[in-house]
Amino acid sequence: MLETVDCVVVGAGVVGLACARRLAQAGREVIVLEAEELIGSHTSSRNSEVIHAGIYYPTGSLRAETCVAGKQALYPYCEAHGVPHKNVMKLIVASEESEIPRLKALKEKAAENGVPDLEYLDARAVERLEPAVRAVAGLLSPSTGIIDSHGLMVAYLGDAEAHGAWVALKSPLLGGQVHEDGIAIEVGGEEPMRLKTRTLVNSAGLGAQAVARSIEGMGEQHIPVRHLAKGNYYAMSGKQPFKHLVYPMPAASVLGVHVTIDLAGRCRFGPDLEWVDELDYSVDPMRAEKFYDAVRTYFPGLEDDTLMPDYCGIRPKIHGPGEAQPDFVIQGPEVHGVSGLVNLFGIESPGLTASLALADKVAERLGNR
Repeated sequence: MLETVDCVVVGAGVVGLACARRLAQAGREVIVLEAEELIGSHTSSRNSEVIHAGIYYPTGSLRAETCVAGKQALYPYCEAHGVPHKNVMKLIVASEESEIPRLKALKEKAAENGVPDLEYLDARAVERLEPAVRAVAGLLSPSTGIIDSHGLMVAYLGDAEAHGAWVALKSPLLGGQVHEDGIAIEVGGEEPMRLKTRTLVNSAGLGAQAVARSIEGMGEQHIPVRHLAKGNYYAMSGKQPFKHLVYPMPAASVLGVHVTIDLAGRCRFGPDLEWVDELDYSVDPMRAEKFYDAVRTYFPGLEDDTLMPDYCGIRPKIHGPGEAQPDFVIQGPEVHGVSGLVNLFGIESPGLTASLALADKVAERLGNR
C-alpha cells in the first residue's frame, strides 16, 4: 500500500515555495520535491533580483495582473519577515527624440496595468537624478526595487515549514500514474520512494515540461515546447555611478541591457538574450564587447575594459526566437484532463515579483481560497 500525502509541489524555486507556503497555510499537507541539493538552484537565484512594478506586460494578462498584485504583497511581506530589500526606484530612459512617443505610451500602459505612479522627466530632471546618464527624457518608477532572492525563498520555506510542510532535497520526480483517487508518483534520489498524492503542483521551472511529460495520461499537445534563453550579466570595475536602476527603452519583449544594483550597492549590466540548447552557466568574456555599444547609448562614460563576467541565468521560455511572448500558463485539469494536476509553464520574469500572487492563483485553482 502506497503512503498517501495530500499535496506534492515539484520544484523548490521561489514560485514553488510560495505555492507550498500558501497551500500549507490553507491547511493542506504539503511535501516539496526538489531535484537539486539546494533550494532555488536555477532561475530563482540567477536573475536581476528586481521587484518589478508591472509596467511592460499586456494589459489584462496573467503576467501583468500577478506582477502588480505580487509587488503590492511583496513589500509588506519583506518588512514583516526581515527579507533584505530596498526601494531604489527605476529610471527608464529615451536616448533619442524619436523614442519619446513610445516612452509616453509606456506611461499610459503602466496606468492601465494598475501602475499609475510613473513620473515623466525631461532631460534636465534625468540628469539631476543620474548625472552619468545621457537621455532626452525618462520615466521614474517609484515602486521598483531590489530584493535578496535567497532571503525571500528562505522566508517562504520557513512559513511553509511552520505550517507542517517539508522539503525533500535531491529528490527528483521520475514519473507518475493517474489513479481514481490520486496520482501515484515515483521519487528518485538517495532514498527512492513511491507516494500517492491527491494534488500535484508542477512548479519545476526549467524542468516543468519533463515533469509533465512523466505523468501518464498527460497529453503531449498540452505541453508547450521549452526554449532556453540565457541572460548574461557583467560587473563594472571602478566607481559605481548609479543610485537607481536604469533601463533603456524596451524592444518587443526584451527589456534591453540595463543597470541593476545589488543590496551592497554594486552595479552590473544585463541581461542580454542568448538562445541556447542546454543548461550552461558559464559567461563568455567575449560577449562583453556587445554590451559596450548597448550601454553607451545611455551611459556614454563607460570606459573600455571595465566590464567583467559576473553570472548568468536561463529563463524557461515557451516561445522561440522571433515569436511573440505568450502569457504565464497555469494549467489545470480543465485543460489537460488529469485530475489533481496543476502545471506552471513559462514562469520567467517577473515570476519572483509575482510569486505570492501566482501562489494565490494556484490555491484558487485547487479550491483553497
